[in-house]
Amino acid sequence: MHEIHIGIGSNLGDRQGNILAALQRLRARAQIVAVSSFYESEAAHGAEGPAYLNIAAALRTEQESDAFKHFARDVELAVGRARGTRRLAARPIDIDVLAVDGAIVAPNLQSRPYNVLPLAEIAPHLIAAPPDGNVRRRERSLHFDTDRQDEEPEVRLSLNRAGVSGVRRIVHLEVDGRQQVYNGEFTMVADLAFDKSGVHMSRFAEILEEATLDVLARDEKPARIERLVEAIAREIVRSQRAIRADVRLRAEFGLERWTPVSGKRGQETYALIGIAHADEEGTRRVVGVEAEGMTACPCAQAMVREHSLRELVEAGFSESDAKRALDALPVATHNQRGRGAILLGVDDAHAHAIRAEDLVEIVENSMSSETYDLLKRPDEFFVVNKAHYNPRFVEDVVRGILSRSLDMYADLSDETFVFASQVNEESIHKHDAFAEGFGLFGELREELRTGRVVEPKTDLAAWLRTRPSPVLV
Repeated sequence: MHEIHIGIGSNLGDRQGNILAALQRLRARAQIVAVSSFYESEAAHGAEGPAYLNIAAALRTEQESDAFKHFARDVELAVGRARGTRRLAARPIDIDVLAVDGAIVAPNLQSRPYNVLPLAEIAPHLIAAPPDGNVRRRERSLHFDTDRQDEEPEVRLSLNRAGVSGVRRIVHLEVDGRQQVYNGEFTMVADLAFDKSGVHMSRFAEILEEATLDVLARDEKPARIERLVEAIAREIVRSQRAIRADVRLRAEFGLERWTPVSGKRGQETYALIGIAHADEEGTRRVVGVEAEGMTACPCAQAMVREHSLRELVEAGFSESDAKRALDALPVATHNQRGRGAILLGVDDAHAHAIRAEDLVEIVENSMSSETYDLLKRPDEFFVVNKAHYNPRFVEDVVRGILSRSLDMYADLSDETFVFASQVNEESIHKHDAFAEGFGLFGELREELRTGRVVEPKTDLAAWLRTRPSPVLV
């Protein structure tokens, strides 16, 4: 193993996001041992563009120096650097090898304070950092004595949820054993005591950055979505002095799919969902997916069939022949585009048994038919024909998701939590149809076994411990 120290800089676009993305990609062939603070400086003399943001990182890798430099160039291209970028031109990412196995290899490093200061922070045995007023260690925020959030509000009432939503970040996560890149959207909230005017909104963005870096340094590969939201929720409780906190991450991802008849390969888009709750007792989390499909209405189909039977009999067909004909052909009905979701809560020992692709199949197979972005004419016929032979109410879809989850994860304990929902965008009504179901596996199994309603079932809030669980009598 070789010890390599690198400098990473960016002065175009989302500078911090570019640096974090480069660190994530470097982990494919190197272990990240340490990461410095962020340092900001104006572009060096003769260089172009706005101020640079720089860090240093210590890595361990099996690659020799030349092989690692080639790999680092590939990472730069992947993050967004254009081929043939001029030496002093502005750039979204720049990776320099500063030291290899304890020896400085970067030429004229001492004249590059934007590299020296972050390197000296994590490796003072390699280089000393002289004071340099042109390179600033990036402060989290300006410091003022006034802290309006901690003052008492005019109305002394506590609030259950206060925070931020719609926070977008590029995140690298492990999904089904593979690293993937997501455009994620975070919601982060905490409770608010009656004697505090507000939460520190800017602190949420800092927590997101710190948790991402913490997961980077701690794990040998990208974290699963539930571990990332769990780490953020835990940090909100600590830093905001909150009794409890909730974090939700929704990220779109793609799965390779083939159309059912023509076999055309494509990427279908789904949503990955992670939710975590943290309080003084610890953390709880769920992970799941949202997928689209279509449903065919059973009620309208039954009415069309009944009417068609009468019409055929009146046209001279025998009733038995008319029924045979209707049994042999799909009967018309109206359709809906459906959005189904499943969330599962499991213990740490079984977390890796939950695969996003399996959850997608559970949701899609519970509808009348899956759908595709690309459909040739034979595929279009297949989807429509399948849906009309498999009519489903919105309630049928939710029951299907719940029962399929029990079948697929039959080896999981009775304490496993499942939530299922379906929204159908109606085609002949001006409203949508909606249904949801939830409970512990043990509660659902008991209901199926006995034929008696188990009430109340454990819902998402109770399972996450945002409020007490129901007491079964």
